[in-house]
Amino acid sequence: MKTGTLSDLAYQVKSDVVKWRRFLHENPELSFHEEKTSQFIYDTLLSFGGLEVSRPTKTSVMARLIGRQPGKTLAIRADIDALPIQEENTFEFVSNKPGVMHACGHDGHTSILLGTAKVLTSLKEQIIGEVRFLFQHAEETQPGGAQEMVAAGVMENVDCVTGLHLLPQLEVGKIGIISGSMTASSDNFTVTIHGKGGHSGIPHQTIDSTTIAAQVVTNLQHIVSRNTDPLDGTVISVTKFIGGTSLNVIPDAVHIGGSIRTLSSDLRDALPTLLEKVIKGVTEAHGATYDLQYIVGYDPVVNDEGITKIIRETACKVFGDKALELRRPLMVSDDFSAFQQKAPGTYFWVGAGNEEKGIKNPLHHPKFTIDEEALDKGLKMMVHSTFELLKPR
Repeated sequence: MKTGTLSDLAYQVKSDVVKWRRFLHENPELSFHEEKTSQFIYDTLLSFGGLEVSRPTKTSVMARLIGRQPGKTLAIRADIDALPIQEENTFEFVSNKPGVMHACGHDGHTSILLGTAKVLTSLKEQIIGEVRFLFQHAEETQPGGAQEMVAAGVMENVDCVTGLHLLPQLEVGKIGIISGSMTASSDNFTVTIHGKGGHSGIPHQTIDSTTIAAQVVTNLQHIVSRNTDPLDGTVISVTKFIGGTSLNVIPDAVHIGGSIRTLSSDLRDALPTLLEKVIKGVTEAHGATYDLQYIVGYDPVVNDEGITKIIRETACKVFGDKALELRRPLMVSDDFSAFQQKAPGTYFWVGAGNEEKGIKNPLHHPKFTIDEEALDKGLKMMVHSTFELLKPR
């Protein structure tokens, strides 16, 4: 297919993509509760004709587009869930659900994939192979929806998988590409430090769980600064510290918890042991005990070199070399990695920010939004890259 022809077809559905995005933004649903969202997707896909549409899980959707002759199978994924955030935007299609908003661009991802399905369905006779459109639930909440879809068989006989993420820190018109590690693993931990409570004026008769927990927090940072290679990319963030009910009482116990992220699979395996070593050492030194729970989350997203090369070449072909931006990994996480466990794949960024319009708030911000021109860019990337990835090689 010629570049101009595909871009023209993509442009023709641009208004639909914007309309869908605004509808979804106004009607967000949280992870594992995307009933109306998934039904909207299901019905919209059926309206295109030529697709085999199914529900792999309760709130996910898959559509299969079978080309005119056998070939490779490409899966394209979009996440569909929203976040428990109170929206602070003031445009006309703000969330109608208090405390719930699309603050991570999933409304845009979903709309782009719907637009991709509509364009490619009209080109069914030109497609060699199969395209699977995966509308995934519950990306924002571990254990995540991707592994449920994989378990339901959506990746069977898939040769490669792609996906995109809108990014307001990247100017609209730019395509961000990373070969290799793109996002980090995301594990969590909770610890309860058990001491001996008592009066704040008689601390020597207590085992002060508060001061012990504070030392645990400080010493956990030594894992990153002194026990790991700085080039491995590791972050330990304590995000919860709860203890005490009165200003003159030393509590019996303090609860802390947080997040552990790394780009290194080998280091990820070692981190639980390093974490417990620190906690055990500090608590035993002060006569306290502890309970530790370590929760394994998403794997790192690691982009396949060969597929990334095709995505990079597609971006340059469609938008010109100046649109391409080679990015560094981010320590955020995404369960797109679950699909990559079944087939080589690449995840890439689509610029959605615009300083002149004041569109610059980061992901998960209550005033997050996107420049809707990014929807057209993402749609064109998906349509063009589909034909490039399905080419016999």
